[in-house]
Amino acid sequence: MRQAIRDAVNRGSRKPFYWGGLKGYEQLESIAQALQDLPDSPTRTDYLGALRKRIEFVLTKNQSVAEDLKQAHHFLLAVANCLHYAPESSGLETGDTPGRQQVTKEMTRLIEKTRPIGRLQRAQIRLLGALKRRWELYGQELLYCFDIPGLPQDNLKLESLFGRLRRHQRRISGRKSTRELQAFGQAQVLLIAPTFQDLLRQIQQVPRERYGIQRQRLAEAEQSRLFFHRLHHNPGRTITGVIDAYTFRCQQLNHPNESIPLNSSCVIPNRQ
Repeated sequence: MRQAIRDAVNRGSRKPFYWGGLKGYEQLESIAQALQDLPDSPTRTDYLGALRKRIEFVLTKNQSVAEDLKQAHHFLLAVANCLHYAPESSGLETGDTPGRQQVTKEMTRLIEKTRPIGRLQRAQIRLLGALKRRWELYGQELLYCFDIPGLPQDNLKLESLFGRLRRHQRRISGRKSTRELQAFGQAQVLLIAPTFQDLLRQIQQVPRERYGIQRQRLAEAEQSRLFFHRLHHNPGRTITGVIDAYTFRCQQLNHPNESIPLNSSCVIPNRQ
């Protein structure tokens, strides 16, 4: 539970507004809701109650900031819609791509009609002000991609390719490791064999018991990553599963001779 809270308040990302701030706030909301739904029973500890009050205090304190970020994010999505970015994800065909004049009219209309709302408007005001300045200075220079066929709207794909090449070079040269290695697990095995039969023979030489032990260690090492993966995709269900597993364990300790059914949403470590 502490890991989930720490992940919510310290999450960082290059995606503006949404992932860094709002997703963390929504994750805290899911944690608070799961703690609110915790049944009143002997298994409920004072620690979880105090933790719920602290989370609710943080949510109330930052509610205005979260609303400001949410409105700023909606405004950012409206800007992306005006720029029709990117055509492949917006359902536009090649011939349906708008021209420079249409994009200019849509963007100008959006800037003129946008008014910050809410009690706290810091993020909205800064975003609107930065957009106005950049649009007045560089707006027309950014729209050549709508007049020249085949000219992309950004160089993100090129930067992504350079990033992959750079990480690959670091990996094969023995320099500082990169996060890309995490996709392959904690260990890699290199087998050299002239034929597939020799390769199969080498693999069969590994005792099944030793393979089972190493596979279990690998699964245990992956538990933290899998937990955060589930937490980011469905925080409410994940935290509810953690609380259900905790409640189930407490009931087992309090009534060791009774058969207690396990809730299907409980998060139980994978031992396969």
